[in-house]
Amino acid sequence: MYKFAGVTTIVATKYFDTKDMRTLYELGYANFGENRVQNLLSKKQELSGLDIKWHLIGPLQTNKVKQIINEIDYLHTLDRISLAESIQKYANNPLNCFIQVNLTKEEQKNGILLENLDDFINEIRKYDKINVIGLMAMGKLDDDIMTDHVFAKLNELKQKYHLTATSMGMSHDYKIALKHGANFLRIGSAFKEIIKEHENGIIR
Repeated sequence: MYKFAGVTTIVATKYFDTKDMRTLYELGYANFGENRVQNLLSKKQELSGLDIKWHLIGPLQTNKVKQIINEIDYLHTLDRISLAESIQKYANNPLNCFIQVNLTKEEQKNGILLENLDDFINEIRKYDKINVIGLMAMGKLDDDIMTDHVFAKLNELKQKYHLTATSMGMSHDYKIALKHGANFLRIGSAFKEIIKEHENGIIR
């Protein structure tokens, strides 16, 4: 059921409509994560009666900060100073943020490179509307050895910077993330089977 002691399981709702999300909410999942600003806003409106924690887990364009920043509880993709400046300008209250780190150095992935992380963390401290609670990273697809290295390193960095959380692990690699102390998992497609079992009366 993807529930683990001391771990927040975020349902990555890219694959689900609000009917499915209501089903998962009834099964005890109250943290939902969206990749796209517009999708999060529309789903939040449809589910406004539910006590949900909303996570933006995809990249955030600076020009969309104003419309989303006061609608979410967590941002998992803080990756540049220009984004921090925009959050500082538009956020009503301090926002829980994860700094996204690119530990695989893949060009198609966003995130701060390891060699720039010290400077970024020092710079980000001056923004009082940003509450950095941890670090986020993605493993390398179809490479469990590299993913294991990435998640181990992220946990090491969490301790180095005296942070409280790591956001790592998805449907295909969450077990590796748990091994390295993940606090937040971002699981999407794996929930399809749970919804199917619920519809068939196997899970209630």
